[in-house]
Amino acid sequence: MARSATTTPGNVARVLRIVHEGGPVTRAELTRRTGLNRSTVLALVGELVEQGFVHEELPGAGADRPAGVGRPSAVVRASRDVVAAAVTVEIDAVAVALVALDGTVRDRLVEPQSSVPGAAAAIDAVARVLATLTARADPALRLVGVGVAVPGIVRVEDGVVRDAPHLGWRDEPFAGPLAERLGLPVRAANDANVGAWAERLYGSARGVDDLVYLNGGASGIGGGIVSAGRPFSGADGYAGELGHTFVAANGIRCHCGAIGCLETEASRGALTAVTRTAPDDLDALAAALAERHDAVERVVDRQVTALATAIRNAIHTVDPQVVVLGGFLGVLLGHVGDRVEDDVRAQTMAAMTDRLRIVPAELGRDVLVRGAAELGFADLLRDGTLPTTTGATTTGPSGATPTGATTTGATTTGPSGATTTGATGTRATDTDHTTADRDDAVEEARSA
Repeated sequence: MARSATTTPGNVARVLRIVHEGGPVTRAELTRRTGLNRSTVLALVGELVEQGFVHEELPGAGADRPAGVGRPSAVVRASRDVVAAAVTVEIDAVAVALVALDGTVRDRLVEPQSSVPGAAAAIDAVARVLATLTARADPALRLVGVGVAVPGIVRVEDGVVRDAPHLGWRDEPFAGPLAERLGLPVRAANDANVGAWAERLYGSARGVDDLVYLNGGASGIGGGIVSAGRPFSGADGYAGELGHTFVAANGIRCHCGAIGCLETEASRGALTAVTRTAPDDLDALAAALAERHDAVERVVDRQVTALATAIRNAIHTVDPQVVVLGGFLGVLLGHVGDRVEDDVRAQTMAAMTDRLRIVPAELGRDVLVRGAAELGFADLLRDGTLPTTTGATTTGPSGATPTGATTTGATTTGPSGATTTGATGTRATDTDHTTADRDDAVEEARSA
């Protein structure tokens, strides 16, 4: 379809992001939200329909459709057949989910690991799992990209995992080799950062511009920050390591070398040990905590004290409106109720807690899946179209040509601050350029 002067890439992408992030919306509402005229919105939606990214339908008759009113505005819905692969790597498993543009998790598969996987082993596992998923997928599915959530520090320029202590990875190239293996664009980012963005888009902090996200899992406690509606990543993408904020002078020595880090003073392992529950069974943990045994409550008391101190530190640093707690921290919050917030308020400057809310994560086990999928969709949502393959054709894990695969090796940066590495895995060398790309892409994400 020839693009008219009004259907610029920016406008096309803007409409696609609205539909993707906000769900089904009428053309009339798109006109209102974009400020564009009706004919322009009609052309933009038409282009997206032609590319298969959205579809339109007329609303059915009912109470919400007044009688005698003229032709109703068509409802625009994101496609269920355009998917991104969301990858999560943990110390005991590698998981891949196929997530559609409309937010539907079309399929998922977990491959347990008998030992902590190295980077090469994790790449092999991702390739195997994705090959299985694509082989059994509906032939209509179009895989457009891959996002990876890593429990560690990930360099934004090239997707190198600088330090993932629980995985034992240090300076491990990951996004580039995985892109070369799969023949697809790949982005990698810290798991808590993608979790924060997912909760901001779809979870308990939806629409909130200033938030802190803390998630407690098998690999310790990770933190992510959204400030002024933008992911706060820092100079190299390492910001938000709130699991290593100082909370106890007489605490336990952490693997990072410090004493009294949050993730040593509030740990899932300590809770599951005292409650004798399985590490990954948060429902069982919640049930055991509800019994309120004295030995368990002593551990809870110590962990709540440490958590409240860490949240206080975060509030005094970035002034969030909402603090979201996920994983076992969400279970802990549910057990003690208002105590965490009361303890935080007791040691925080009063003006900084006027609007504060501390809430459990809403997305549950899908928080990293939805966040990683956003990485996989980042190029599409930035451009409103898929890149044109140039040069030799690359093939996906099942032998089929992946939609939007690139062989140029170009590196671009998206809304999370993560980097897309093309099939060749070539790293961009112009730091100023990649920093500007990151800022531009984040700003585009905010505009929707």
